[in-house]
Amino acid sequence: MEKHTHLIKLSVGTESVEALAAWQDSRQAQTDDGLPRHVTRMFPKRESEVLNGGSIYWVFGGLVQCRQRILRLDRVTGTDGVSRCAMVLEPGLIRVSPTPRRPFQGWRYLAPSDAPPDLSASRLQEDALPPGLAGALADIGVL
Repeated sequence: MEKHTHLIKLSVGTESVEALAAWQDSRQAQTDDGLPRHVTRMFPKRESEVLNGGSIYWVFGGLVQCRQRILRLDRVTGTDGVSRCAMVLEPGLIRVSPTPRRPFQGWRYLAPSDAPPDLSASRLQEDALPPGLAGALADIGVL
C-alpha cells in the first residue's frame, strides 16, 4: 500500500474556521468547477503521497482546528507570470481536536501519526471554546 502524508498551513487572512469557510464559499476562492482552492508558491515534491488520502490541516491562532482533504494539485500561473500550486480541496471543513502549533511560514508536511484526530460527533455539538482558552487547555493536556 502506498503511504500518504498531509500538509499543515497557517490560515493567513482568516481568524477562525467560520471565516475560512466563508472565504472558501466566495467565487474568488474557487476553481472553475466550483471547488475551494488555496494557491501557494511552492508545489509539493511528494505529490503522490499528498494525493493518496492527504489533507491540509489549518492553523488559527496557534491551534490546528480543522482539515480538508486535498483532491488535486493544479499548476497555475499568477498575474505576475510566476507558476504556483493551487491545492484543490474537498468542500467543507472537518473539525479536529485543537492542537497547539508554533508559527511557521508556508506549508509543511505532516505525518499521519502527528495529525490531530477528528472531533467525535458528540464533540461537534459543543460550543467552540475561545482560541486562547482552547490553546491553554491543549497546552496542559486537557483537550
